[in-house]
Amino acid sequence: MLGSSHRRRRGAEHLSVNPLFAQGSVMAPIPARRLPDGEMSSAAAYQIIHDELMLDGNARQNLATFVTTWMEPEVGILMAECLPKNMIDKDEYPQTAELEHRCVSMLADLWNAPDPSKAPGCSTVGSSEACMLGGLAMKRRWQQKRKASGKSTAKPNIVMGINVQVCWEKFANYFEVEPRQVPMAGDRFHLTGEEAVKLVDENTIGVVAVLGSTFDGSYEPVAEIAAALDRLQERTGLDVPIHVDGASGGMIAPFLDPDLAWDFRIPRVASINTSGHKYGLVFPGVGWVLWRDEAALPEELVYHVNYLGGDMPTFALNFSRPGAQIVAQYYMFLRLGREGYRLVHSVCRDVAGGIAAKLAELGPFELITDGSQLPVVAFRVKAGIDNFTVFDVSRRLRERGWQVPAYTFPADRGDLAVLRIVVRNGFSHDLAGLFLADLERLLPELEHQAEPIDKALATSFRH
Repeated sequence: MLGSSHRRRRGAEHLSVNPLFAQGSVMAPIPARRLPDGEMSSAAAYQIIHDELMLDGNARQNLATFVTTWMEPEVGILMAECLPKNMIDKDEYPQTAELEHRCVSMLADLWNAPDPSKAPGCSTVGSSEACMLGGLAMKRRWQQKRKASGKSTAKPNIVMGINVQVCWEKFANYFEVEPRQVPMAGDRFHLTGEEAVKLVDENTIGVVAVLGSTFDGSYEPVAEIAAALDRLQERTGLDVPIHVDGASGGMIAPFLDPDLAWDFRIPRVASINTSGHKYGLVFPGVGWVLWRDEAALPEELVYHVNYLGGDMPTFALNFSRPGAQIVAQYYMFLRLGREGYRLVHSVCRDVAGGIAAKLAELGPFELITDGSQLPVVAFRVKAGIDNFTVFDVSRRLRERGWQVPAYTFPADRGDLAVLRIVVRNGFSHDLAGLFLADLERLLPELEHQAEPIDKALATSFRH
């Protein structure tokens, strides 16, 4: 978040402490936006911050985020033990580095790399950094091929659906690549092979396929996109790789859709990322990016450090960060295994399906997706209902603590406004029942509402 010089913030200029925790000068007003002149006890500092944070929403009721909001207590102990360890120092913390390497190998095997023991990859702070690294590798490979052929490298572009996460727009901006985005049309809310190849040319560094759109939870057809690019190569000679943004679906599909071809089984898939802190079931922030083989990751982007007398290649944009999330990911891999992940995600999909079925029974709503891919349900207010909108529904649900985002789709479906429910581990059938009861309880009031609230006053957000 940018500082106050970029964003006007409201709130008290001074803080106060409960007298039970106050000592001496702490009873005096405490500046909120500059360093206090003196010190205070740890109990007082804790209480000030703890009380302010009560104003945050309840993470367990946050149905907007894909990010993990519950883990077992044992993980908290492990993470606390690893917070002092800077994972970037491979030689100082070699066993943390080894656990990171094991996680990469496990993911390479899970995603069917040709040789999992040789597939390069690394942890990141999340999928945004992972996408940057995947895109940067595609750009550098494209540059190498163009230079070897004596051709210009001045105008690289990348093809993707307009539904991609904003990190891809940042990648294009930061690394000077033209973003070519396929807009939505009718009932097509994501990229298809037919639409992708229309935008590909000799300057295309790659195509991004999203396994689990944040707008509606649907999978983009990776195999279909690859087949379209295969046919394009047969006609034109253009060999364009695919990066699969599996921020969410990369940890769903292997367990619930094992026969779906989307990963390294498709030769054109050069790299894949996922968010360990989403359906990898780890607290934020950890992501992962892997390449199908060493040829897919240009050696010039890789740095090498020595650890345990061996070589540890590294490729990252971020540097110092604790090893806690890496250790937590390894814990989850050991704790659950394939069958455990399958069970956890099956329950999530079942809960999403139950919510979708109930919503379909309620008169005012129409389903966009039913949770049968990502455990995500997107729905709209039916056409013809003009006295309330999805923004009214979102606002009223917040009164009971439920955070359900309402938003419009991007071009060319900006006319479509939806609500989206993300089901994660910890959101049980029982909690879903309580949520649906609250939704059903507020509907009569909405139906008697004279007109929608001003959209500018509504709460709208998207993760």
